[in-house]
Amino acid sequence: MQALPFHAHPDLLVGLEQADDAGVFRLTPEVALIQTVDFFTPVVNDPYRFGQIAAANALSDVYAMGGRPLTALNIAIFPLKATPPEVLKAILQGGMDKVHEAGALLVGGHSVEGPEMVYGLAVTGLVHPERILTKAGAKAGDHLILTKPLGTGVIATALKGRAASPEAEAAAIETMSLLNRDAAEALAGLAVHAVTDVTGFGLLGHGLEMARASQVELTIFASRVPVLPWAREYAGLGLVPGGSHANRRFCEHHLAVDPGVSPVDLDLLADAQTSGGLLVALAPVDAPVYLERLQERGLGDAALIGEVTAAGAVKIRILS
Repeated sequence: MQALPFHAHPDLLVGLEQADDAGVFRLTPEVALIQTVDFFTPVVNDPYRFGQIAAANALSDVYAMGGRPLTALNIAIFPLKATPPEVLKAILQGGMDKVHEAGALLVGGHSVEGPEMVYGLAVTGLVHPERILTKAGAKAGDHLILTKPLGTGVIATALKGRAASPEAEAAAIETMSLLNRDAAEALAGLAVHAVTDVTGFGLLGHGLEMARASQVELTIFASRVPVLPWAREYAGLGLVPGGSHANRRFCEHHLAVDPGVSPVDLDLLADAQTSGGLLVALAPVDAPVYLERLQERGLGDAALIGEVTAAGAVKIRILS
């Protein structure tokens, strides 16, 4: 993307040059269009739940930008000769049900036959031009809240190796299928300065994106970060996805790690998530209010995991 020429437009409020979670184009003084797309190969064995997870993941970018989903289009690659058509139907049904749960409409899509199964959505949402949330804007003194636990990448890797327990699989599916709608709606009226959703780059990668866009230093307390049951055990066994190792390498020049932080902690902080939670930087006075709202909405794993500690230095400090 860095080599592509950027074309400015007065109504393009968030485009390629910002590298945010979605693009935003102003239609009127009070309405802006959010556009995003995401798709991937199966992370669980159940095709219906895979469809739900892929849809929740794609919808999440709209919530991270402060908007509400409006319409969605299916994107599918399907190995028809090797897989029964009922599997594709179940995937599409799962995606449709999750889109409808979000209050949006599935309006079409496109599928092709290919060697590997892939599914996702192109999503359109709406937001007021003056209420867009981006990765930029985090301020020194802000508190950092993460709304979902980490560990889905580790558990998905354990599933592929037939090492995950049914309980671990169920916990991962539940969090990956959960929309970020409640987490986004609970931000209403609060002094929110920056938001992103935690997906393939892990907490460290997406945290670094926020730090870079805001030109700030983040401090994360590893012991405060919520983690799915069994994920720490599996990470200790080395069941860590390759993407997580790539995330650590990408971030390493911007990390300052306390000696008390274990290698397993770092693996989990870099764990490549699917349909993860929101990472929110907001004023300290509003952090307890936000956490209380999240608890009321059943998001009991949400936690205050750190703070924005300085302006001007793009860095993440990790303390035990």
